[in-house]
Amino acid sequence: MAPVFPSKRIPPAHDATAKLRAAIVGGVFGPNERLVEEHLAEKFRTTRPAIRTALALLEQERLVVHERNRGARVRAVTPEEAEEILEARAALEALVARKAVENVDRAGIARLTAIVREMQEHQRNGNLRAYSDCNARFHQAIAEIAQHGTATRLLSLLKSQSVRYQYRSVLNPGRPARSLREHQAILRAFVKRDPAAAETAMRTHIEHIRAAIRESATTLLP
Repeated sequence: MAPVFPSKRIPPAHDATAKLRAAIVGGVFGPNERLVEEHLAEKFRTTRPAIRTALALLEQERLVVHERNRGARVRAVTPEEAEEILEARAALEALVARKAVENVDRAGIARLTAIVREMQEHQRNGNLRAYSDCNARFHQAIAEIAQHGTATRLLSLLKSQSVRYQYRSVLNPGRPARSLREHQAILRAFVKRDPAAAETAMRTHIEHIRAAIRESATTLLP
């Protein structure tokens, strides 16, 4: 008889942290919205201690803030802070793009090409939510190809802070078309196997996101 091994199970606190992080980054909970342990435990079907641990961990990631006698809430990111985050991202994303070109193979280029084609279709149809999702997949694919663990971890923390602003920047008139051209420029650098061009194209792309946020700061929610 074959031995029976216990199935691997994600600890409740880790599972709750992942779910709550995704909900905050995805906009399920808005900036400054209160996060009540009892309600969250019910929503995510877990325990209050697991939620309490999740809130503490997400406070370290600067997604949550605790206030004395008022509990936890989603931390708001100001336009100025979003710009600073994107400034740091520009340097890291450019590094990752260079490393990815040095590592990329034909399968990797095919993967990036397919995503850009999806982006083109969504931009043409005006489906900005789907376009934004493809954008995230494109950058994630580049990070996976680059295999630069330190830069990827740092970028993950920075992106969780600014993702809501980045999505809203796509709503700027003319921004989706410009964004598509920027991604196409990054892709061309990969096709040519040109690390310097990829680094420049990626830095330009992130700098243009900063500019879009600056232009729309008065209309974006915090």
